[in-house]
Amino acid sequence: MRATLAVALLALSVNAYSASKVIVVLGDSLSAEYGLQRGEGWVQLMQQRMAAEKIQGTIVNASISGETTSGGRARLQGLLERHKPDVVVVELGGNDALRGLPLSSTRDNLLNMVKSAQAVKAKVLLVGMQIPPNYGGDYTRQFAAVFPAVAKETGAALVPFMLKGVAEKPELFQPDRIHPAPAAHPIILDNIWPRIKPLIAK
Repeated sequence: MRATLAVALLALSVNAYSASKVIVVLGDSLSAEYGLQRGEGWVQLMQQRMAAEKIQGTIVNASISGETTSGGRARLQGLLERHKPDVVVVELGGNDALRGLPLSSTRDNLLNMVKSAQAVKAKVLLVGMQIPPNYGGDYTRQFAAVFPAVAKETGAALVPFMLKGVAEKPELFQPDRIHPAPAAHPIILDNIWPRIKPLIAK
């Protein structure tokens, strides 16, 4: 009887680990493979890494080039209802800064998206962004601080800076100097993977 119970518990633990996850990535051009060949972006590279590490899961890349936090907020509820994700990755905010939108609006939209996902029991990874200092020192610092503040308030996992190891290297960008080149996306994935793996491998 004890042996049978032990086998049953082991089977449950294996199934809990290997159960296929649904991951929705809600992002902008940095996640939508802007200027890249299909499959070169970090999202597709993550799907490949999951397969290599035998982590079952399907990634729904709902990223749109030019997307702002308000656009993501408007789309999220439909994505939650359609895909019923286990994990939601929010990679938005950069276009808010490029357009000079109020930081209070960006923060409110991020908070809403994180809480909406958490309300349907999805785990959330918030991907932080920083902007060049030419936008003004105060705005630059305050913008960067929005992401850890939202993560702290909601308990969401956080990637402090998506482009760590990329932003300071011009050769890792496309000719527009804004969008990362193919060689940058493995680095981006390396920034994101340690934060998302615990959310999808449990």
